[in-house]
Amino acid sequence: MKISYDKTIDALYLSFQDGVFARNKEVEEGIILDLGKGNKILGIEVLNASKRIKPKNISYLNFQIPVGMPV
Repeated sequence: MKISYDKTIDALYLSFQDGVFARNKEVEEGIILDLGKGNKILGIEVLNASKRIKPKNISYLNFQIPVGMPV
């Protein structure tokens, strides 16, 4: 899993797996799923992230969790 934050657009992105992108699905205002073939969730985008997620300074989020590592 990869987590990244773009402070210029205030968006947090959680990438779960690689795959061929098929479509987006907004499940709540500003929460968007990236779906691949077979409706597999490839990632989640959170818009206006600094207003939704604490701590307030989330700009340090940009890391990758290796597969199989406990979270």
